[in-house]
Amino acid sequence: MTDSPPHQHQQLPIRRILTAKDLEIFQESSTHELIFGFISELNTAATGKPNDTVLELSPVIDALLGLLDIVEDLVNKHPPADAVSSRFGKPEFRDFYDDFKSQAPALLEKHIPNIPADKIPEISAYLCESWGNRTRIDYGSGHELNFISFLLCLKQLNVIEMTGDLPTSLVLRVFVRYVAVMRRIQTGYWLEPAGSHGVWGLDDYHFLPFLFGSAQLATHKHLRPSSIHDRDLVDMYASKYMYFDAIHFINSVKTVASLRWHSPMLDDISGVKKWSKVNEGMLKMYKAEVLGKLPIMQHYMFGSIIKAPDGVSPPSATGAEDAPHVHNHWADCCGIKVPSAIAASAMEKKEDHFRSAMIPFD
Repeated sequence: MTDSPPHQHQQLPIRRILTAKDLEIFQESSTHELIFGFISELNTAATGKPNDTVLELSPVIDALLGLLDIVEDLVNKHPPADAVSSRFGKPEFRDFYDDFKSQAPALLEKHIPNIPADKIPEISAYLCESWGNRTRIDYGSGHELNFISFLLCLKQLNVIEMTGDLPTSLVLRVFVRYVAVMRRIQTGYWLEPAGSHGVWGLDDYHFLPFLFGSAQLATHKHLRPSSIHDRDLVDMYASKYMYFDAIHFINSVKTVASLRWHSPMLDDISGVKKWSKVNEGMLKMYKAEVLGKLPIMQHYMFGSIIKAPDGVSPPSATGAEDAPHVHNHWADCCGIKVPSAIAASAMEKKEDHFRSAMIPFD
């Protein structure tokens, strides 16, 4: 009788943070330090650098950008049946999701060099969840975290080496492109916000463009946090700075005229005197409001690359779908539909956002 070949029974990453105690263990773990440390490293790499900073792109950056182009091509392949029909997510998103999921392992093997073959299914899981939830047709900061985790896996496997311009390129080229593709998906399929805090959230969908965007502006001599209220400045600098890009998108989809009404948290933050202070606050806020929130982290997956901390709940017998689940205090993150502001704007203006090249909404 021969031994089973190595990696015959591959374990996909699965949920392990199922209780408040699990979250507490995670927050004190080396895995939390690994994830937050990577995000902090990217934040530092973006400091003082606009989107058009001249960078020397490595082959792996070109490969990642090519992969994101393929994702957008698949989005174009699965347009919604009609432009204006419902306030809620369009089911054609599932066609796009299934198409990408079926191709993801082969795409990674073909386009991203040096990924060990036995790790491709694990990395694919993070990449597939980067585009939103197939069942609920929604998207939130947890899905955004999956994309960062996809990049972190590549770093942990030494496919990405954080030297030279590469860390900055990951933010200014790869992440910026990801957000642009993601905005295309959000506007085209009218993705619902996952667990939105309504007007008291930072943003319906994203967090990191505000973190990295405030880092970009931390050394700017003239622009101030209060500049987000000047629409001419926002329009002028949206292509250069992620923070202004996010504000520009919010202005385009919110039906209420002023940030003071539809985004009071961003309005409050605009009162801070220095971008460096905004950035410091964003780092603390990310740790508390994303990595520190059970309704978000209960969906996070752990595997052999990003390992579950010792002491958290064991894997479920069937994976994680039958595991205990905690719902968001603000919205039932798995049941009650939260209409998309994008959908409301499109219905009011009779616009087909699927065919417009809009920049990501944070």
